[in-house]
Amino acid sequence: MDFQLSDEQRLYRDTLRTFVDREIVPVAREWEHSGRYPTEIVDGMKQLGLFGLAVPEEYGGLDADTVSFALTFEEISRGWMGIAGILGSHSVTCWMLAKHGTQEQKDAYLPQLATGERRTGIALTEPGAGTDLQGIRTTARRDGDDYVVDGTKMWITNARHADPLPVLVKTDPHATPAHKGMSILLVPADSPGFEVTQDIGKLGYKGTESCEVVLTGVRVPSSQLLGGVEGRGLQQALSSLETGRINIAARSVGIAQRAYDEALSYARDREAFGQAIGDFQAVQLRLAEIAVKLQAARLMTYWAASRMDDGVRMDTESGMAKIFASEAALECATDAMRIHGGYGYSTEFEVERLYRDAPLMSIGEGTNDVLRGVVAKALLSGKATIK
Repeated sequence: MDFQLSDEQRLYRDTLRTFVDREIVPVAREWEHSGRYPTEIVDGMKQLGLFGLAVPEEYGGLDADTVSFALTFEEISRGWMGIAGILGSHSVTCWMLAKHGTQEQKDAYLPQLATGERRTGIALTEPGAGTDLQGIRTTARRDGDDYVVDGTKMWITNARHADPLPVLVKTDPHATPAHKGMSILLVPADSPGFEVTQDIGKLGYKGTESCEVVLTGVRVPSSQLLGGVEGRGLQQALSSLETGRINIAARSVGIAQRAYDEALSYARDREAFGQAIGDFQAVQLRLAEIAVKLQAARLMTYWAASRMDDGVRMDTESGMAKIFASEAALECATDAMRIHGGYGYSTEFEVERLYRDAPLMSIGEGTNDVLRGVVAKALLSGKATIK
């Protein structure tokens, strides 16, 4: 049992940390509040090869191990969680395409996705279907060699930059159970009838867009059916979300780490009643609590990531890590704000952004309450054990 990063992983983390401290931390607060798109940061991530995280080496990607994958999202989120969103949806789809795509689809898209020349996201959620993906209403009707797609998708990250955009559809709306009639189509961004209609306003998670996408009579060649077989869409999407939960857990660790850094620094520098506030036991207790939750969340996230690297099914492990880390992030952000007192509520300090970003972690990639049900069912059925 080894709880240490390898030399290669440490070097990778240090490279990421330098990039984040130099390119993201100095501008995050200003750009987040102004709504400026982080073009220069995206270009930096391209130069580091980060858009190829989940792309096999044969297509020019990094093919990173899952612990290094987690390190990436942890470090970037420490600087600005919204930036991690740009990379997250892209990486989930790259993994899905590499695992489930036809050879032609892999050859056509993965090399450019690896460099960031192409970017992508994933369109699952709809106005009336979030957690209940089998309840989607977007349909794809076969017409000769094409599918004709009609529907609306919501909360789509990278919607204005994704090409192609994988869209979960119902190719057989009458199938029972519903998932047998669901497929994923790789929709080219220049398809007539494909429109990004609005950017959705958000409490946090700034830096990347979250959009409504409307598809009206969009004709998509049948060659764009992911994997070339109908009825596999929900399975393909859910398998990719295992990596997505590692992504969210790691982002949560990054938020918690920044909350700890900011709280520790403030406790040392801020004085009250003639001494640093870190000398008061009440502040010390909160600092200790943040540190404990942070390190526990990090170890659980790395554990789940290492299980995936071992090649075992790890939906239970990734779900547990996501639940724990996301709730730890919110608690750490809240405690960091309390340590800052009134300044924690000011937009001049970093902790107010952490406080706004953290709640999304308990919602994204499956709400925590739903994931608790998934974990419990796995335990009750004997598919997962805790020893």
